[in-house]
Amino acid sequence: MNTLELEEEKKVTATSKKTENITGSEAVLKILLAENVHTVFGYPGGAIMPIYDALYDYQDKLNHILVRHEQGSIHAAQGFARTSGEVGVVFATSGPGATNLVTGLADAMIDSTPLVCITGQVFAHLLGTDAFQETDVINVTTPLTKWNYQVTDATEIPSVLAKAFYIARSGRPGPVLIDITKNAQIQKFDFEGYVPCNHIRSYRPKPIVRKEYVEEAAKLINEAKKPFVIFGQGIILGKAEKEFKAFIEKGGLPAAWTILGLSALPTDHPQNVGMLGMHGNYGPNVLTNDCDVLVAVGMRFDDRVTGRLDKYAKQAKIIHLDIDPAEIDKNVKATVPVWGDCKETLPLLTKLIDKKEHKEWLQTFNEYTRKEIETCINKELNPETEIMTMGEVIKVLNELTKGDAVIVSDVGQHQMVACRYAKFNQSKSNVTSGGLGTMGFGLPAAMGAKMGTPEREVIAIVGDGGFQMTLQELGTIMQNNIGVKIIILNNHFLGMVRQWQELFNEKRYSFTNIDSPDFVALAKAYNIDAQKIADRNNLKEGLTTMLEKKGPYLLEIIVGKENNVFPMVPQGCSVAEIRLS
Repeated sequence: MNTLELEEEKKVTATSKKTENITGSEAVLKILLAENVHTVFGYPGGAIMPIYDALYDYQDKLNHILVRHEQGSIHAAQGFARTSGEVGVVFATSGPGATNLVTGLADAMIDSTPLVCITGQVFAHLLGTDAFQETDVINVTTPLTKWNYQVTDATEIPSVLAKAFYIARSGRPGPVLIDITKNAQIQKFDFEGYVPCNHIRSYRPKPIVRKEYVEEAAKLINEAKKPFVIFGQGIILGKAEKEFKAFIEKGGLPAAWTILGLSALPTDHPQNVGMLGMHGNYGPNVLTNDCDVLVAVGMRFDDRVTGRLDKYAKQAKIIHLDIDPAEIDKNVKATVPVWGDCKETLPLLTKLIDKKEHKEWLQTFNEYTRKEIETCINKELNPETEIMTMGEVIKVLNELTKGDAVIVSDVGQHQMVACRYAKFNQSKSNVTSGGLGTMGFGLPAAMGAKMGTPEREVIAIVGDGGFQMTLQELGTIMQNNIGVKIIILNNHFLGMVRQWQELFNEKRYSFTNIDSPDFVALAKAYNIDAQKIADRNNLKEGLTTMLEKKGPYLLEIIVGKENNVFPMVPQGCSVAEIRLS
């Protein structure tokens, strides 16, 4: 095609493009549909009312879930994103509506969850005047978002939202917030259709893979006598589960997970040696300080994983695979940094490593596991006490779900027990608040997770403390008949804080006793079936009834008040100083 023909084609394309004169609000909804968004979590208000008015005509195309609190909306969007692999979308109004998203933004930022949050804002001419429900949401959320932007003119909406979705889901995912003034929502403009974004100048979501580093890493692995792989959520975010499995199987490499990496590898895989960190398994923690090559894949060396950095894996050569160059050398100095998407880097590495088994080294992990079983696991899963333990609840749940359920946990002792003992056969099955440790996350995240994967059983494991932070979302579950199952492990304490007070503050239980309402009556007030179990003889039957019930169900289970979660790495200690009791 010559230059003249090309110019003519451009003219024809331009004139044939369909142009609509629509409001900024309707443009927002058309763009969401173009991005294949069909579920939005939100709460209306004055500054976002034009978008909600436009939404009235889109109810057959967009499923809007009316939450009971904006924090519930963003945690629900997180749960949706984590199980569906898609971007979670949130609507909120200005002022308190927008600031109620802050905790969820911080949680999503540190846990790399892709979100697009759209907030309403006062009219542009009122900005900076302390108008009713005006908050400088851009400056409030700048540290807590991957990107944020304020739209004051409707013509910006298509390009800004295109960038928002691209930034949220590309590279290391994260939350994006777009603040749209009310005048931009009602302003009409010529909408020429939506063009998705796939490039932004100066933004490189994936670093260039340097093959010489891959070769250096392979050489270290091939020479290693005691190689050890630790992996995080980067495997799941990168959709690299198959590539990771092929990598460890070829190298015969033992592999341990962070709590966000849990379910990337089936829990019964023979090379899956357990959980890292403060309440992780005995072997993975101790042997971190015994391996000669430590391969970290898609994890960021969080302090709960490393313990004291000056005593962490000092004997080992460190290979760090990560998509975010900022994580390399941030906490632990890498001998070989392998930048890039693990979906791309792992196959390159697998091709270069030798096929090995490392049977004796794997056996060392098994020996530590046996010691842990004898010392603390048996006490948790098969207790001789009269009152039930959290662990035995998870054990029976595993028997009934066969490892096929999605487990969404809140934050506390129950979270650590669920992560330690839940069984998973497939990826995207464990949803929890990792880096921020947000109490109240579990219930709304579970309802979002159910909407993200409606064909799977979704079970919320919550404590009596965290549940009461967001229990109003029972109303959302009721109104939308979201079939999430809720297990409250009730120990009448803020259990994790109480455990620390027992071990390190001479049992000075300062404000960790907590009284609760009648949870069964509360659930029934929301038309949700419920029961309470205090006797282990009724445990299996109660869990079976819950799982067989169509629709939502709440099961309160009374567990020991002063049961502790072990093993435990005390704060300020090295991972090798982990306590079994």
